[in-house]
Amino acid sequence: MLVYFVFVLGIGFALKRYMRTSHDFFLAGRSIPAWVCGLAFISANLGAQEVIGMGASGAKYGIITSHFYWIGAIPAMVFVGIFMMPFYYGSKARSVPEFLRMRFDEKTRAINAFSFAIMTVFSSGISMYAMALLIETLGLFDGLMPHQYIFHVSVLLSAVIVLGYIFLGGLTSAIYNEVLQFFLIVAGFAPLVWIGLRNVGGWHGIQQKLGPSMTHSWRGMAHANTNPLGVEWVGLVMGLGFVLSFGYWCTDFLVVQRAMAADSEESARRVPLIAAIPKMFFPFLVILPGLIAVSVTSHMAAPTTLSASGAVTPQHYKGLIPEKMNLVTGQPVVDSKGEPVYNYDLAIPAMLLHYFPTGVLGLGLTALLASFMSGMAGNVTAFNTVWTYDIYQAYINKRGTDAHYLWMGRMATVGGVALSVAAAYAVTNFNNIMDALQLIFSLVNAPLFATFLLGMFWKKTTGHGAFVGLLTGTAAALVHHGLTLPMDANPGIHGAWIHLVHTYPSDMAQNFWTAIFAFSVNLVVTIAVSLVTEPKPENELVGLVYSLTPKPVEGHLEWWQKPSTLAIVVLVLLVALNLVFA
Repeated sequence: MLVYFVFVLGIGFALKRYMRTSHDFFLAGRSIPAWVCGLAFISANLGAQEVIGMGASGAKYGIITSHFYWIGAIPAMVFVGIFMMPFYYGSKARSVPEFLRMRFDEKTRAINAFSFAIMTVFSSGISMYAMALLIETLGLFDGLMPHQYIFHVSVLLSAVIVLGYIFLGGLTSAIYNEVLQFFLIVAGFAPLVWIGLRNVGGWHGIQQKLGPSMTHSWRGMAHANTNPLGVEWVGLVMGLGFVLSFGYWCTDFLVVQRAMAADSEESARRVPLIAAIPKMFFPFLVILPGLIAVSVTSHMAAPTTLSASGAVTPQHYKGLIPEKMNLVTGQPVVDSKGEPVYNYDLAIPAMLLHYFPTGVLGLGLTALLASFMSGMAGNVTAFNTVWTYDIYQAYINKRGTDAHYLWMGRMATVGGVALSVAAAYAVTNFNNIMDALQLIFSLVNAPLFATFLLGMFWKKTTGHGAFVGLLTGTAAALVHHGLTLPMDANPGIHGAWIHLVHTYPSDMAQNFWTAIFAFSVNLVVTIAVSLVTEPKPENELVGLVYSLTPKPVEGHLEWWQKPSTLAIVVLVLLVALNLVFA
């Protein structure tokens, strides 16, 4: 671990001398090869949210979680590569909000810049929280300090290291560290899956232990009550497969920024397609350990825990998954029925402790920490770019020098990390961080996708329409969340903070339908307002609307070099995986 920390900071120091302009710091000088950007593209998304969150969802919902990849990522990544990257790269926009200013107007850019800045801070905080929880659970600092301080020290430690290498090397440092982190994650988790599968009797053993509802991805999708995810196929395909996935991959500057750092438009188009190939096999690295964790019939951890008052409390387990404990009282958390709430976020850490011997355990833990660092760094680099270009330069200081904006980018890095620390403490109320993350996406990305879709393919979409649509779409998401609640949850952060009108079978079902409502309301309102307001002249929309933009020239490329060929290969593999696990 120490070697890893020294290495990532060393990359920052080595690249510091190349950070001469704000363009170098925020966009890596647009000089990085496609394969490097491709690995960074998935690694920036491979933070704690994915590794811990997907492991947790695998343990909680089963192989149906693979839909987050095979329905909720790959089709959207293909769409980004084929259709979206020519707009982003060709427009020379420095960020997604700046692209919105070019297509619509200043006020649409403003609303997206502020909402995106808030979202990146929360996402970074989720990674930070997961890392601190892991360090505390594994007792890595036991003996060095009192137990009650470990969580807080871990949050600050992760913040300082990520701050260090981004402050020094900007986006270039983040991208090269993300490539390192990608290989570390694969090296750490592949042996874990292999050992775990051998221990539980392979995939056949998991099927026998958990049954068809947990081991078939499409079975029981006809009705919300017949599958663990608590969502029927319409909610899955529309909510996750269309609104949430396209909303994330097409509009989230965190991942788009990696593709925009590529050395040419052709490379930028290939980046999401290159990333899609390893991405579709990641369920075997991150979801399968969650399934193995609940299949194991014995566990290593102590059967009791000591509460804050000194009383011994019996602790229940589901496979290797312990109960969620209240950080203040030390007592187990129970749901509205008095049943124990299991801490699914500990599925992967519990697997590491259960199966890995000393030495290999060090590699596994370092891989886990690498994923957290990767997720935090991705969010912080996106935050500092949007803050500097789309908030500070746009509204606070329009006439600063390039050196001043470079300085502001570094200060924004400090501010973003500080806000992430605060967000880390706000997400302790969820027992599955994927639930928390999808809620944030349904509030921010879902309505934004409707704006992008109309703006790209309907030239009469106006700035007023986009702005009013974004506001009403986000408001619709908040109202829907405030009127609904997942089963067994208490009103508050999980929903029903206005009034309880409808109960969903799970947090995830509620998130999918929140996204559908946000998207639909935005779509209808944007169309309605656009029909009664004046659109931009067509000559101002060249390069920003599909029908008015020259198509990318591919005549000089061999057939196997064309992005469309790569897209077909990806989609064929995707269909095959869905059929195998249906």
